Amino acid sequence: MHPALQAVLTIVIGLGGCIAYFWLSNQLLDKVLFPARGPNIGRNIRRAEMIRPWLFLFPALFALGLYLAYPVVATFWLSLTDRNQGGAFVGLANYEQMMREPKFWEAIRNNMLWLVVVPAASTAFGLLAAQLTDRIRWGNIAKSLIFMPMAISFVGASVIWKLVYDFRPIGQEQIGILNAVWVWLGGAPQTWLTITPWNNFLLMMVLIWIQTGFAMVILGAALRGIPEETVEAAIVDGANPFQIFFKIKVPQIRSTIVVVWTTITLVVLKIFDIVLAMTNGQWQTQVLANYMYDKLFRAFDWGVGSASAMVIILLVSPILVWNVINARREMR
Repeated sequence: MHPALQAVLTIVIGLGGCIAYFWLSNQLLDKVLFPARGPNIGRNIRRAEMIRPWLFLFPALFALGLYLAYPVVATFWLSLTDRNQGGAFVGLANYEQMMREPKFWEAIRNNMLWLVVVPAASTAFGLLAAQLTDRIRWGNIAKSLIFMPMAISFVGASVIWKLVYDFRPIGQEQIGILNAVWVWLGGAPQTWLTITPWNNFLLMMVLIWIQTGFAMVILGAALRGIPEETVEAAIVDGANPFQIFFKIKVPQIRSTIVVVWTTITLVVLKIFDIVLAMTNGQWQTQVLANYMYDKLFRAFDWGVGSASAMVIILLVSPILVWNVINARREMR
């Protein structure tokens, strides 16, 4: 079948299925289960109206359960079993094995370092960019340039930054910007991505570069929402630009800053692509998601790999819930 015809057929079947589902479920509710007739007509109508929203929500809830809840439950079960023993239940043995591995603790340590540096730096640079770009004539061009990395995939950004950190032996022309500057200053060319612990910070630069644009857009919108009267009152009272920024504007957008910070924190906890593409977890740059990938798809140790996936879920879930609560509070 021609791909275009197949696509059209898929859309028709999907739309038709949705329309049929809602029509049939309404018919079942109104004609069979709770008909609007007879001595209980009032009670039937009320019950039908109570159930109808859940009928509409059911397809979405079913899809979420199938694609989100089931994988979590299945991963948890895999973390308690041993594939080499035919899927036998082994309790917490996989977690104990994972805790004994130095690479796991290296990944935990590096993830904590990423958590400290990247959200704070991205939010700070984003806030600074949002404030400054609103005050210059070519601010929109600057915003576009800062936001542009958001359109690049993590792997694409990693390839770009690998060129920045590129190394050529002494005597050859350096094509990496960092080594070119370093040699120009009188130093010897370095293989930057192998130098610990600085290589971790060099990897973090990639994510900071990407996330600063996101932070700038959100915080810029929040800054524009600050009432002009408060700023004008501060100017009349003799406040200088720094006092206006740190004592008037920042406190008023504190909740937005927290939402941006926690959103970037979630991205950091799941960081994988950048490390895989640039160092593959070598030279003490391992992170949890890459450790999980190594265990699942290279060592084929499904038990320990699933256990590390559960660790990531446990780290992400509280921040995710807190972020949703904060976002809902902000919307109100």
